[in-house]
Amino acid sequence: MRLTTAQALVRFLSRQWSERDGVERRLIEGCLGIFGHGNVAGVGQALAEQGAGARSALPYYLARNEQAMVHTAVGYARAANRLSTFACTSSIGPGATNMVTGAALATINRIPVLLLPGDVFATRVSAPVLQELEDPRSYDVTVNDTLRPVSRFFDRINRPEQLPSALLAAMRVLTDPAETGAVTLALPQDVQAEAYDWPEALFRDRVWHVPRPVPEPAALARAVRAIESARRPLIVAGGGVKYSEACEELRHFAEKHGIPVGETQAGKGALPYDHPLAAGAVGHTGTAAANALAREADLVIGIGTRYTDFTTASRTLFGGARFLNINVAAFDAAKHAGETLVADVKEALFALDAAVGRTVGAPAWRADPEWSARAARLAGELREEIARAASGRELTQPVLLGVVNDALNDLPDGGVVVNAAGSMPGDLHRLWRPGDPDQYQVEYGYSCMGYEVAGGLGVKLARPDREVVVLVGDGSYLMMAQEIATAVQEGVKLVVVLVDNHGFASIGGLSESVGARRLGTAYRLRGDSGELDGGPLPVDLAVNAASLGADVLTARDPDGLRAALAKALAARTTTVVYVEPVPAEGPPAQAWWDVPVAEVSRLPETRAARERYEERKRDQRPYL
Repeated sequence: MRLTTAQALVRFLSRQWSERDGVERRLIEGCLGIFGHGNVAGVGQALAEQGAGARSALPYYLARNEQAMVHTAVGYARAANRLSTFACTSSIGPGATNMVTGAALATINRIPVLLLPGDVFATRVSAPVLQELEDPRSYDVTVNDTLRPVSRFFDRINRPEQLPSALLAAMRVLTDPAETGAVTLALPQDVQAEAYDWPEALFRDRVWHVPRPVPEPAALARAVRAIESARRPLIVAGGGVKYSEACEELRHFAEKHGIPVGETQAGKGALPYDHPLAAGAVGHTGTAAANALAREADLVIGIGTRYTDFTTASRTLFGGARFLNINVAAFDAAKHAGETLVADVKEALFALDAAVGRTVGAPAWRADPEWSARAARLAGELREEIARAASGRELTQPVLLGVVNDALNDLPDGGVVVNAAGSMPGDLHRLWRPGDPDQYQVEYGYSCMGYEVAGGLGVKLARPDREVVVLVGDGSYLMMAQEIATAVQEGVKLVVVLVDNHGFASIGGLSESVGARRLGTAYRLRGDSGELDGGPLPVDLAVNAASLGADVLTARDPDGLRAALAKALAARTTTVVYVEPVPAEGPPAQAWWDVPVAEVSRLPETRAARERYEERKRDQRPYL
């Protein structure tokens, strides 16, 4: 079959499927792209020839920013539990390097995305071409090499013959739950347009089976012994629980054995928030309940978590506990000198449930009854605390989140909330009450400002049956709001709650805490003193959102927000709800976060911050 390399690529991608538990779905749902001289004659022509409509084999979506289109692919893949994703195509040069941030976000979060950046001529006949990097050390280096360290698989297709093996390797990584992340196939622009005689077998439907690895028997026995020797175990549930679709198994295991559960950002919602053993968020942005249990636990059972510094409170939280780590990725399972159980989370919990208690002759092992009862009391106090935080009459950020939470939980489908960076992820982690495991979609592995709107678009593409509410602060909005136009163009309805804090609220607080005087964190004009201390920046974000095609509503108090949300959720088009919350001190952090403070300074507040830092640093365990 004689096709160009790009035509063969498009044909191949349209015939790939993933399968888990007998359910098949498209592996590559569509292609997001922005065209330039590096891909328009290759991938662009191939998409145009096969038809780029929503009903075509590989639908095409026009994005506004290359970083944003990778975020959209990530949002889609997260909502699809990593079983399906998008391809993203760019031209050479800035189009390709714009994707580096999105690739890093995908790989850090263990989310599959396929990147197809254009590249310079493989023949070098026209070198140097527009936007080509000339490296005097080698003609083989291009800007696409910046994608190597943030990709789980990278290849450059310098000859058409290289395409089949590269494609098969790319699909393997995309569907491997332990190895997945960004996958990059760099496509020299002349090779994209070059014709080749391809075997028809390359274009047959291919199903990639997403495995559920079972525990190795000896490792399972060690894990059982670790659990049975514990009196005060605590489960830390991560994103792996949700990606494995093992939430019911987690609930059953926790109930049967009386083990309380704390949740990471990615794992939030794995256990119903009102469950008697649900201790809520754990770590630096955690609740008093979960963190108290973490400090007292004698065994931490990490399930599907990669243990970021926020989860461990920079290795100060878990006291003298031992670790048992259950993860499909050996890399994550081996952290903190823990006992490792490398397996799919659902399979691991099923095997553990059947084995725990059998070796000591009892029908079922349970944690110390006093420990389980204490966890239940703390969980009840947590629910009361959350209710109080959301019940104020002023439109503070906790009240704002409570109003949005109620609005989504009142929907028949429960809706989905999307967020990524700033002060909101911390409040969401502590205060949000997920209606179900799919409702909470907060990207905090990379905490990438600008992710929210683009990521929300991806979530909505994956879950068109649910209302998607994007929570975005003004800092993130100003970095990347333009995918509102993409949503409007595609008729993909989003509700965007735009929270205007007139600057970087989260970093402002952090700056003050380390003695940096909130420098560069407020949106102010440069004043007569030469500092950024003049009047407010005259930017109207509501008008900006309207200029991108969205309907815009404004809310000034809790009742106004309820009314605006009701109208936005009932609308059929993308709607932005603009809010200026009342500044308020958030709840104090229940655990530490290691952000170094200047060791010497002329500023008294910096010196005081350094003293506090050194005091907390003494609690840190460099090796757990």
